[in-house]
Amino acid sequence: MSRTAGGRTHPIRVLALLCAAATGLSLTAGCSSGEGPGEAAGGVPVVEKGKLTTCTHLPYPPFQFEQGGEVVGFDVALVDLVAEDLEVEQKILDTPFENFKTGAFLNSGECDLAAAGMTITDERKKNVDFSVPYFDATQALLATRKSGVTTLADVEAKGAKLGAQAGTTGESHAKSQGFDPVAFESSDAVLNGLRTGQVDAVVIDYPVVQGWLKDKDNADAFVLGQDIETGEQYGFSVKKGNDALRAAIDEAITDAKADGTYDKLYRQWIGPLPEGRS
Repeated sequence: MSRTAGGRTHPIRVLALLCAAATGLSLTAGCSSGEGPGEAAGGVPVVEKGKLTTCTHLPYPPFQFEQGGEVVGFDVALVDLVAEDLEVEQKILDTPFENFKTGAFLNSGECDLAAAGMTITDERKKNVDFSVPYFDATQALLATRKSGVTTLADVEAKGAKLGAQAGTTGESHAKSQGFDPVAFESSDAVLNGLRTGQVDAVVIDYPVVQGWLKDKDNADAFVLGQDIETGEQYGFSVKKGNDALRAAIDEAITDAKADGTYDKLYRQWIGPLPEGRS
């Protein structure tokens, strides 16, 4: 299938975010009921007729973040392709990241899938089913220039304070290396922790760091340290047993990689393609 990499405007996303914010991220009937459950193209069940409802956790650039009142990013664009195939419109709900590990919002029928730059792990597979991998990820160490830290060994040697986003594989990796990182609720909070001196360095996904360092103030204040290869891959998750939707997601990702759409979206939202794929 031929695809276009250009973005589309979805006013429903803003409504979903406002509903979530107004209820402490717990949707009211007026916000979530819509027309009730339905079926998308191919008989794929959806929790709201005419919509493909995506749970995410904002902000997490370049995968999902708000820009000009619209939720955009690499994950958003890929799920748009799924919605296009299913002949529905993507609707986005901002929810706590902890729920992605447990599948809570999928099991409660508030969302059809979760897309949040989420690493596929055996532990998470116990609670949700994952799509085929759509992104190869690594972790990175980012530190304040004044800290003199460029590696985790430096963090230990200098007694520096380390931070990470709560519930992420970055936090898990730091703990596996014997650290007790300061946990921040969101990637924005992680960055603010560095800026305000709450921590001297953080472990977080490399693409997120790439995005931060595009800002001159960040590039002047921080230094990119060691690249941490963890063999991570991102996937979209669905409720366990939702094979119809999982298959539709897999097909959309596979088609996008085959027809060049994936590469276009990668360049648009992430940056240059990895070596060997340019």
